[in-house]
Order: sequence, then C-alpha cells, then structure tokens
Amino acid sequence: MESQVGQNESLTELQRRVLDFERDWHGGSEQKEDAMRERLGMSPVRYAQVLLGLLGSPAALAAEPVLIHRLQRLRDARRAGAGRII
Repeated sequence: MESQVGQNESLTELQRRVLDFERDWHGGSEQKEDAMRERLGMSPVRYAQVLLGLLGSPAALAAEPVLIHRLQRLRDARRAGAGRII
C-alpha cells in the first residue's frame, strides 16, 4: 500500500489520476469497477487502497478539499454504521 503523502510532498501521477477519476465519476458501481480497470489499469481493491490512503493526505486535501471532505464523511458514516447490530 502506498504511504501517505507528507505535508511538503506533492501527489504522484497515480494519486492525481485516482482523485480526478473519483471527482469526475457519475455512474453505477459495476460500471465504475470496469472503468477503473480500463482507465486506470487497477483493480477495485487497489483503487480503494490508494483512495483510502489519500483521505489522510495533506497534499490531497490541499488539491481537492471538497472531494476529500466528502469522502471522509462517507468513510466515517460507513464506520459508524458498521458497529450497529440489526
């Protein structure tokens, strides 16, 4: 898994492409998986690893604050829901 980007570092080309893809995606989850493979050449698992690593990245936050905050909220909501017993 890629390490998080430090405050004085910039995003890699791969990280920038993942953020651009996530920001611009407007479709269903099955289509998204196919598009990840086609456009980024990565599996959904690898994509998720890179994307989750970016959620704590100061460089990613500086580059895409609205996107990063939205993704952090979604992550936090999923974590909160995972602890519930139905």
